[in-house]
Amino acid sequence: MQTTIDLPITVTATDRSSMERQLDAAVEAALSQAMHEGRQGILVTQHDHASFTVDLSDAVPFGLTREHQEW
Repeated sequence: MQTTIDLPITVTATDRSSMERQLDAAVEAALSQAMHEGRQGILVTQHDHASFTVDLSDAVPFGLTREHQEW
């Protein structure tokens, strides 16, 4: 049985290794959801030096992950 993930996923990091671990986990969760739905790509948005969101987006083609800086 496939479970759905609540998106977007917010990542707030205090150090680089924590940021990388949390972002990797968030992208993996979003990828699982994207593969299940088969129509959206993954958008990782950086809001400031330590704050990110990971979400599915119609603006990103299925199978791709894009990064966007909002600051």
